Amino acid sequence: MSAGWSDDADPPDDLASFEVLSKPGPSDLKEYPQHVEAAQDKAKLKRRLMSAWNNVKYGGWSLKSKPRLSKSSPVCLLGHMHQLSSEGDREQFRRAFSSLLWLTYRKGFAPVGGSSLTSDSGWGCMLRTAQMLLAQGLLIHLMPEGWTWPGAHHQTKDDLDVKAPRQSGQRSDLVKQWRRRSEGSPFDNVEDTEDSTHRHLVTWFGDTPTAPFSLHKLVELGKTSGKRAGDWYGPSIAAHILRKAVAASEVPNLEVYVAQDCTVYVGDVVRLCEESQSQCNKSVIILVPVRLGGDAFNPAYVECVKLLQLKCCIGIIGGKPKHSLYFVGFQDDKLLYLDPHLCQATVDVNQDNFPLESFHCKAARKMAFHRMDPSCTLGFYAGNRKDFDSLCTDVTMALTSSVGTYPIFTFVEGSGQDEHGEEAFTSESVVHIAAKDNQKRSNKRSSVDDFVML
Repeated sequence: MSAGWSDDADPPDDLASFEVLSKPGPSDLKEYPQHVEAAQDKAKLKRRLMSAWNNVKYGGWSLKSKPRLSKSSPVCLLGHMHQLSSEGDREQFRRAFSSLLWLTYRKGFAPVGGSSLTSDSGWGCMLRTAQMLLAQGLLIHLMPEGWTWPGAHHQTKDDLDVKAPRQSGQRSDLVKQWRRRSEGSPFDNVEDTEDSTHRHLVTWFGDTPTAPFSLHKLVELGKTSGKRAGDWYGPSIAAHILRKAVAASEVPNLEVYVAQDCTVYVGDVVRLCEESQSQCNKSVIILVPVRLGGDAFNPAYVECVKLLQLKCCIGIIGGKPKHSLYFVGFQDDKLLYLDPHLCQATVDVNQDNFPLESFHCKAARKMAFHRMDPSCTLGFYAGNRKDFDSLCTDVTMALTSSVGTYPIFTFVEGSGQDEHGEEAFTSESVVHIAAKDNQKRSNKRSSVDDFVML
C-alpha cells in the first residue's frame, strides 16, 4: 500500500500520477497558454475524483448492499457457536460481536514515527488488525467471562434482558495490579468497575505516542525490523511488534510468544510464563505466523482456518493481498471479519468520558474462504498452565483431523534454537505477495460488498 494519504489528501502514486502545474504570475499572464490552464483544471478534477474514490474506499463502505447472515446455519464467533434460528441466540451473537474492539484508520492525530503523516489511511491496516487481535486477548485477560459492552445492549428495538455477567475476582485483581504498578497513571483513582476497565483498555490503543499499544508505539517498535510509518507491515512482523509492545507495557501477568518456523516450543512457553517467586503462571498470547499456500490460498487449509471455533482462539490477522482484515468467525463457506478500512476522526482518549461508539462495530462482513491471502497470523490465549495444556491438545487435534494436509504448525517439547529466532520471521520473503498474484486478483470483484448489517 502507498504511504500516508487521508480522505482529503492527494491520491497515491500507484493509483494515479498528475503533473501539478504552477499558476502563472501577473507578468507572464499573457504568455500563459490556454491549453496549460485547461490541463490544470483537468488535473484538479482528477484529484477531486480520486479524493472521492478514496472516501468511498475507506469511508463509504456502509453504503453497500448488506445481505444478512443465514438463520438456517450456525455461526461461529471466536469459539462460540450461535444458532441464529433462535431469537435469544441472535441477540447474544449481536451483543458479542458489537463488544469486540474495532480499531480503524484514523486521521488528525500527531505525526507518527518522525514523519509528517497524521493519518494511516492506505498503509496502516495490518497494524490496526494487529491491535484488534491484541485487544481481544486483553479483553479475555482483564474482563469477566461473558462480558459484553453495555452500549451493545440498546441498539435494536427487540433487546432481550440478560443476566449480569459472572464476576471474575482473578481478573479484577489483575486490573488492580496494573493500577498499583502504573504510578502517576490518570486512572489511579478510577473506581474498579467493568465499564472503567473497558474504557481504560480502549485508551491503551488511543492514537497518541504515550499509549502502550497505539499506532505510534507500534510504528516505533517496527523500526528494528526496518519498517517505518507509511510502509506495508506483514502479519509476521506485526506479531513480533505485538510481542515487544506487551513486553514494554505494564499489563500484569501477560506474555506474548511468537512461534518459530511454524513450531510452538512448549518449553519456551512454560519458561516465559513461569514466576518462580510467586509460584504462579502468567497468561500467554501465542501468535503463529503461517502461510496457507503459495501465491494463493490453498482450499485444503479451510479446516485449519476453522480453528476460530476453538475457545482458545482470539482471531486471525490476514486478509486479502495488502488489504488486512481481522477474522473472528465463519458461517458455512464465508469468513466473518472486522474491517479497519474506514477512516474516522481521531478520538482524544485523554478526555473524561470520551465517546466509545467509534471503537465498536455493528456490521459483520463476510468473505469467501478462497479469497483469503495465504499469509496470516493465528492468535491464541491461555490463562494459565492448565489452559495451555488444553490449548496444545485441542489445537493439535483440530490440525491433525484435516484429511490430506500437513499440519500448518506443531507443538514440540523443548526449546527452539537461537538461530531460528525473530530474524526468521521478519524476512520479507515470508510475507511477500507475488506481483502476478496481486494483479490476477485485482481484476476480481472485491469482497467488500459481502457483509452483513446487524
